[in-house]
Amino acid sequence: MHEMSIAMAVVGQVEEAAEAAGASAVTSVRLQVGELAGVVPDALAFCFELACAGTLLEGSVLETEPVPARARCRSCTADWAAGMPPRLACPRCDRAADVELLAGRELQILSVCWEDGPAPDAGHPCGSATAAAGGTAPTPTRVPIAEER
Repeated sequence: MHEMSIAMAVVGQVEEAAEAAGASAVTSVRLQVGELAGVVPDALAFCFELACAGTLLEGSVLETEPVPARARCRSCTADWAAGMPPRLACPRCDRAADVELLAGRELQILSVCWEDGPAPDAGHPCGSATAAAGGTAPTPTRVPIAEER
């Protein structure tokens, strides 16, 4: 099950950022998961809980934000919900040779909330430091999770 390797990669990246910020615990992690990413959210949640054991993330909550698959025909510019399994032939002109996927393959960390880091960001919903853009914690350069390459 590749969800375990994804969970371990997420835990590793988040723990590294939290330790660098001096956090004592991570309370939540929010992931964006595309419909075509090949990830089963329930399996990922189960694996995430196991991967967090004994780390700064132990007891944290995993929130997943689904991203529907969308495609566009470059020939006639039609845009449609590709679905699962993906429909890769244009519903307007029936061409499949010049189709691009616009969304649905995402697998990325959107935000992280932790305790005892730098001064809390009062405008952030988790009430603590965040590794999301615009937060008060230093934002490390995000390295793609191996499974999204």
